[in-house]
Amino acid sequence: MSVLVITGTGTEVGKTVTTAAVAAAAVAAGRSVAVLKPAQTGVLPGERGDADEVAWLAGAVTAVELARYPDPLAPATAAHRAGLAPVRPYEVAEAAGKLAAEHDLVLVEGAGGLLVRFDGGGGTLADAARLLDAPLLVVVSAGLGTLNTTELTARELRARRLDLLGVVVGSWPRDPDLASRCNLADLPVVAGEPLLGALPEGVGGLRPAVFRATASDWLAPPLGGTWDADAFTAEQAAPWAADSPGHDAAGSTMDG
Repeated sequence: MSVLVITGTGTEVGKTVTTAAVAAAAVAAGRSVAVLKPAQTGVLPGERGDADEVAWLAGAVTAVELARYPDPLAPATAAHRAGLAPVRPYEVAEAAGKLAAEHDLVLVEGAGGLLVRFDGGGGTLADAARLLDAPLLVVVSAGLGTLNTTELTARELRARRLDLLGVVVGSWPRDPDLASRCNLADLPVVAGEPLLGALPEGVGGLRPAVFRATASDWLAPPLGGTWDADAFTAEQAAPWAADSPGHDAAGSTMDG
Protein backbone atom coordinates (compact mmCIF):
# COMPACT_ATOMS: atom_id res chain seq x y z
CA MET A 1 0.00 0.00 0.00
CA SER A 2 1.81 3.10 -1.23
CA VAL A 3 -1.22 5.44 -1.33
CA LEU A 4 -3.98 5.56 1.29
CA VAL A 5 -6.94 7.89 0.88
CA ILE A 6 -8.41 9.13 4.15
CA THR A 7 -11.98 10.37 4.18
CA GLY A 8 -14.64 10.83 6.83
CA THR A 9 -18.35 10.52 7.40
CA GLY A 10 -18.51 14.31 7.67
CA THR A 11 -16.67 17.34 8.98
CA GLU A 12 -14.98 17.55 12.37
CA VAL A 13 -14.72 13.79 12.84
CA GLY A 14 -10.94 13.75 13.30
CA LYS A 15 -9.56 13.17 9.78
CA THR A 16 -6.50 15.35 10.23
CA VAL A 17 -5.43 13.95 13.59
CA THR A 18 -6.02 10.41 12.27
CA THR A 19 -3.91 11.20 9.22
CA ALA A 20 -1.21 12.50 11.56
CA ALA A 21 -1.34 9.34 13.66
CA VAL A 22 -1.00 7.07 10.61
CA ALA A 23 1.87 9.24 9.38
CA ALA A 24 3.61 9.18 12.77
CA ALA A 25 3.36 5.40 13.02
CA ALA A 26 4.80 5.03 9.51
CA VAL A 27 7.67 7.44 10.22
CA ALA A 28 8.44 5.58 13.45
CA ALA A 29 8.69 2.38 11.39
CA GLY A 30 11.27 4.00 9.16
CA ARG A 31 9.04 4.76 6.18
CA SER A 32 9.16 7.98 4.17
CA VAL A 33 5.77 9.67 4.22
CA ALA A 34 3.99 12.41 2.27
CA VAL A 35 0.59 13.89 3.05
CA LEU A 36 -1.45 15.46 0.27
CA LYS A 37 -4.34 17.83 0.94
CA PRO A 38 -6.10 18.37 -2.40
CA ALA A 39 -8.23 21.32 -1.30
CA GLN A 40 -7.78 23.27 1.92
CA THR A 41 -10.75 25.46 2.79
CA GLY A 42 -11.36 27.95 5.56
CA VAL A 43 -7.69 28.86 5.96
CA LEU A 44 -6.06 32.14 4.93
CA PRO A 45 -2.62 32.48 3.32
CA GLY A 46 0.10 32.12 5.93
CA GLU A 47 -2.07 30.09 8.29
CA ARG A 48 -1.34 26.45 9.05
CA GLY A 49 -3.48 24.07 7.01
CA ASP A 50 -4.30 20.41 7.60
CA ALA A 51 -1.21 19.11 5.78
CA ASP A 52 0.96 21.43 7.86
CA GLU A 53 -0.78 20.21 11.01
CA VAL A 54 -0.01 16.61 10.08
CA ALA A 55 3.65 17.44 9.51
CA TRP A 56 3.85 19.36 12.79
CA LEU A 57 2.43 16.43 14.77
CA ALA A 58 3.99 13.52 12.87
CA GLY A 59 7.48 14.86 12.22
CA ALA A 60 9.49 14.17 9.06
CA VAL A 61 6.59 14.30 6.61
CA THR A 62 6.39 15.97 3.21
CA ALA A 63 3.31 18.21 3.26
CA VAL A 64 1.68 19.19 -0.04
CA GLU A 65 -1.42 21.30 -0.61
CA LEU A 66 -2.85 21.66 -4.11
CA ALA A 67 -5.26 24.53 -3.53
CA ARG A 68 -6.38 26.84 -0.72
CA TYR A 69 -9.65 28.71 -0.48
CA PRO A 70 -10.51 31.16 2.30
CA ASP A 71 -14.17 30.31 2.90
CA PRO A 72 -14.95 27.29 5.15
CA LEU A 73 -17.14 25.63 2.54
CA ALA A 74 -17.10 22.64 0.24
CA PRO A 75 -14.13 22.96 -2.14
CA ALA A 76 -16.22 23.52 -5.28
CA THR A 77 -18.25 26.27 -3.61
CA ALA A 78 -15.22 27.83 -1.93
CA ALA A 79 -13.30 27.89 -5.23
CA HIS A 80 -16.23 29.50 -7.04
CA ARG A 81 -16.68 32.19 -4.38
CA ALA A 82 -12.97 32.99 -4.41
CA GLY A 83 -12.81 33.14 -8.19
CA LEU A 84 -10.09 30.51 -8.18
CA ALA A 85 -9.61 27.34 -10.21
CA PRO A 86 -11.04 24.22 -8.62
CA VAL A 87 -9.10 21.02 -8.02
CA ARG A 88 -9.91 18.17 -10.40
CA PRO A 89 -9.74 14.49 -9.42
CA TYR A 90 -7.13 13.79 -12.10
CA GLU A 91 -4.91 16.50 -10.60
CA VAL A 92 -5.17 14.82 -7.21
CA ALA A 93 -4.25 11.47 -8.75
CA GLU A 94 -1.31 12.94 -10.65
CA ALA A 95 0.06 14.69 -7.56
CA ALA A 96 -0.32 11.58 -5.41
CA GLY A 97 1.36 9.47 -8.09
CA LYS A 98 4.37 11.76 -8.19
CA LEU A 99 4.68 11.70 -4.42
CA ALA A 100 4.36 7.90 -4.40
CA ALA A 101 7.37 7.67 -6.70
CA GLU A 102 9.47 9.35 -4.02
CA HIS A 103 7.90 8.14 -0.76
CA ASP A 104 7.00 4.81 0.81
CA LEU A 105 3.55 6.04 1.83
CA VAL A 106 1.31 8.84 0.56
CA LEU A 107 -1.71 9.86 2.63
CA VAL A 108 -4.40 11.78 0.74
CA GLU A 109 -6.70 13.59 3.16
CA GLY A 110 -10.05 14.69 1.81
CA ALA A 111 -12.31 17.56 2.84
CA GLY A 112 -15.52 16.72 4.67
CA GLY A 113 -17.07 13.46 3.52
CA LEU A 114 -16.52 11.14 0.59
CA LEU A 115 -18.81 12.89 -1.91
CA VAL A 116 -17.98 16.52 -1.14
CA ARG A 117 -17.47 18.12 -4.55
CA PHE A 118 -14.12 19.40 -5.70
CA ASP A 119 -15.39 21.08 -8.87
CA GLY A 120 -18.47 22.13 -10.77
CA GLY A 121 -18.47 18.87 -12.70
CA GLY A 122 -19.13 16.86 -9.55
CA GLY A 123 -15.64 15.42 -9.12
CA THR A 124 -15.01 13.98 -5.66
CA LEU A 125 -12.39 12.27 -3.54
CA ALA A 126 -13.98 8.98 -4.55
CA ASP A 127 -13.14 9.73 -8.18
CA ALA A 128 -9.52 10.47 -7.24
CA ALA A 129 -9.33 7.19 -5.31
CA ARG A 130 -10.64 5.34 -8.36
CA LEU A 131 -7.97 6.91 -10.57
CA LEU A 132 -5.32 5.97 -8.01
CA ASP A 133 -6.75 2.49 -7.44
CA ALA A 134 -6.07 3.21 -3.77
CA PRO A 135 -7.80 1.90 -0.64
CA LEU A 136 -9.72 4.25 1.62
CA LEU A 137 -9.78 4.64 5.38
CA VAL A 138 -12.97 6.15 6.78
CA VAL A 139 -12.80 8.25 9.94
CA VAL A 140 -16.03 8.21 11.93
CA SER A 141 -17.49 9.81 15.02
CA ALA A 142 -18.12 7.77 18.16
CA GLY A 143 -21.65 8.58 19.24
CA LEU A 144 -25.27 8.52 18.22
CA GLY A 145 -25.83 8.77 14.46
CA THR A 146 -22.48 7.36 13.41
CA LEU A 147 -23.85 3.98 12.36
CA ASN A 148 -26.04 5.55 9.68
CA THR A 149 -23.34 7.79 8.20
CA THR A 150 -20.78 5.00 8.33
CA GLU A 151 -23.03 2.51 6.56
CA LEU A 152 -23.99 5.06 3.89
CA THR A 153 -20.32 5.79 3.20
CA ALA A 154 -19.43 2.09 3.10
CA ARG A 155 -22.31 1.35 0.74
CA GLU A 156 -21.21 4.13 -1.61
CA LEU A 157 -17.67 2.77 -1.64
CA ARG A 158 -18.92 -0.72 -2.47
CA ALA A 159 -21.22 0.66 -5.19
CA ARG A 160 -18.19 2.34 -6.76
CA ARG A 161 -16.11 -0.84 -6.28
CA LEU A 162 -13.59 0.99 -4.14
CA ASP A 163 -11.57 -0.77 -1.46
CA LEU A 164 -12.51 0.15 2.11
CA LEU A 165 -9.59 -0.72 4.37
CA GLY A 166 -11.50 -0.10 7.59
CA VAL A 167 -12.79 2.57 9.95
CA VAL A 168 -11.20 4.61 12.73
CA VAL A 169 -12.97 6.52 15.49
CA GLY A 170 -11.38 9.93 15.15
CA SER A 171 -12.14 11.11 18.69
CA TRP A 172 -12.95 8.62 21.43
CA PRO A 173 -14.65 10.52 24.30
CA ARG A 174 -13.05 10.79 27.71
CA ASP A 175 -16.41 9.79 29.18
CA PRO A 176 -18.12 7.68 26.50
CA ASP A 177 -21.89 7.30 26.67
CA LEU A 178 -23.89 4.16 26.07
CA ALA A 179 -24.25 4.76 22.33
CA SER A 180 -20.49 5.21 21.89
CA ARG A 181 -19.70 2.01 23.80
CA CYS A 182 -22.25 -0.02 21.82
CA ASN A 183 -21.08 1.47 18.52
CA LEU A 184 -17.65 -0.10 18.91
CA ALA A 185 -19.19 -3.51 18.24
CA ASP A 186 -21.62 -2.23 15.60
CA LEU A 187 -19.30 -0.09 13.47
CA PRO A 188 -17.42 -2.98 11.82
CA VAL A 189 -20.77 -4.66 11.15
CA VAL A 190 -22.29 -1.71 9.29
CA ALA A 191 -19.01 -0.90 7.54
CA GLY A 192 -18.36 -4.48 6.52
CA GLU A 193 -14.69 -3.94 7.40
CA PRO A 194 -12.73 -3.88 10.67
CA LEU A 195 -12.39 -1.18 13.26
CA LEU A 196 -8.75 -0.11 12.92
CA GLY A 197 -8.33 2.40 15.69
CA ALA A 198 -9.74 4.88 18.18
CA LEU A 199 -7.94 8.12 18.92
CA PRO A 200 -8.48 9.53 22.40
CA GLU A 201 -10.27 12.85 22.50
CA GLY A 202 -7.91 15.80 22.47
CA VAL A 203 -4.73 14.07 21.26
CA GLY A 204 -4.29 16.71 18.58
CA GLY A 205 -3.33 19.06 21.38
CA LEU A 206 -0.48 16.90 22.62
CA ARG A 207 3.11 18.01 22.27
CA PRO A 208 4.45 16.57 19.00
CA ALA A 209 7.03 14.39 20.76
CA VAL A 210 4.32 12.80 22.91
CA PHE A 211 1.99 12.40 19.93
CA ARG A 212 4.67 10.62 17.92
CA ALA A 213 5.62 8.34 20.80
CA THR A 214 2.04 7.18 21.40
CA ALA A 215 0.38 7.27 17.97
CA SER A 216 0.87 3.55 17.35
CA ASP A 217 -1.09 2.80 20.54
CA TRP A 218 -4.24 4.14 18.88
CA LEU A 219 -3.99 2.23 15.60
CA ALA A 220 -4.37 -1.42 14.67
CA PRO A 221 -1.56 -3.39 12.96
CA PRO A 222 -2.79 -2.75 9.38
CA LEU A 223 -2.10 0.93 10.08
CA GLY A 224 1.25 0.27 11.70
CA GLY A 225 0.08 0.22 15.31
CA THR A 226 -0.49 -2.16 18.20
CA TRP A 227 -4.11 -1.31 19.10
CA ASP A 228 -6.41 -4.31 19.58
CA ALA A 229 -10.03 -3.71 18.57
CA ASP A 230 -11.43 -6.73 20.41
CA ALA A 231 -9.65 -5.88 23.65
CA PHE A 232 -10.64 -2.21 23.45
CA THR A 233 -14.27 -3.04 22.70
CA ALA A 234 -14.44 -5.49 25.60
CA GLU A 235 -12.80 -3.00 27.95
CA GLN A 236 -15.21 -0.23 27.02
CA ALA A 237 -18.24 -2.51 27.24
CA ALA A 238 -17.38 -3.66 30.77
CA PRO A 239 -18.66 -0.57 32.64
CA TRP A 240 -21.89 -0.62 30.64
CA ALA A 241 -22.42 -4.34 31.33
CA ALA A 242 -21.79 -3.85 35.04
CA ASP A 243 -24.38 -1.05 35.20
CA SER A 244 -26.98 -2.79 33.07
CA PRO A 245 -30.29 -3.91 34.62
CA GLY A 246 -30.15 -7.53 35.63
CA HIS A 247 -26.55 -7.41 36.86
CA ASP A 248 -25.20 -6.90 40.34
CA ALA A 249 -22.19 -4.70 41.13
CA ALA A 250 -19.79 -7.53 40.32
CA GLY A 251 -21.37 -7.99 36.90
CA SER A 252 -23.07 -11.32 37.62
CA THR A 253 -26.63 -11.91 36.44
CA MET A 254 -29.25 -11.33 39.12
CA ASP A 255 -32.22 -13.60 39.62
CA GLY A 256 -35.43 -12.09 38.23
